[in-house]
Amino acid sequence: MLEETLLDFANIPAEPVDVRSTCSKCERPTSVCWCGSLPQPRLCPRSRIVLLQHPAEEKRCLRTAPMLYFGLREGKCLVYKGKHFPGRHNDLENILKESNTILLYPSPKAVDLKCLLQNNTNISFNLVIIDGTWPQAKSIFASNPILHNVKQVKLVTNTVSNYIIRTQPTEGCLSTLETASEALEMLENDESYRKLLQPLKTLCEFQLQNGAVSHQSKEFLIKNNKYPKLIGKRLNKVLNSAAMFQNEKILN
Repeated sequence: MLEETLLDFANIPAEPVDVRSTCSKCERPTSVCWCGSLPQPRLCPRSRIVLLQHPAEEKRCLRTAPMLYFGLREGKCLVYKGKHFPGRHNDLENILKESNTILLYPSPKAVDLKCLLQNNTNISFNLVIIDGTWPQAKSIFASNPILHNVKQVKLVTNTVSNYIIRTQPTEGCLSTLETASEALEMLENDESYRKLLQPLKTLCEFQLQNGAVSHQSKEFLIKNNKYPKLIGKRLNKVLNSAAMFQNEKILN
């Protein structure tokens, strides 16, 4: 009797697995795929973007680096993943040693990108951007001395981030995609690179329609006494650095 009962259970058909179809490009469910918002055809700047991507950033489901990669023509956005790069990517080391390579990093010796372009029009650059949070970017910069020899530049802009579904530390923070778009617009003197931002706007619209909320920066919340946590040393340092940078923009 027991054997017959077990046999009956064995013959019960399994429930079909509810698997949502996923886009092979952006790896998001097809119902919220942003690929339809990518520039068509893919944009082809003179310069190229070189992303140094922290491993933790690759795991984020709402990251913007893929939007940049698929928005630019093949070979115009190179992505290198890791924390320590020397010895792992020979081609990257060659790129970092080229005279037209610049690193977007707000170090004390970084120059305004606009100032750099005043005497370097129509030059193609290798624009290196560290893809990660500010602490991760600082860690990668500190751990790779080869980056210290690359000419460092900074974006001086009043652009407000469209990445409203992710909390930024300060008001002036931009996503990797927005940073690259802004920089390419300056490098190429071409507003068409704003088209790169459309997938991000599409993503935010999808998320807001499905329960996400618009986020204010930590700086905004602190200024308005709405920040729910104690301000740690790291965040306080970031806010102080941002304040100094804002003062520098005003003076310039």
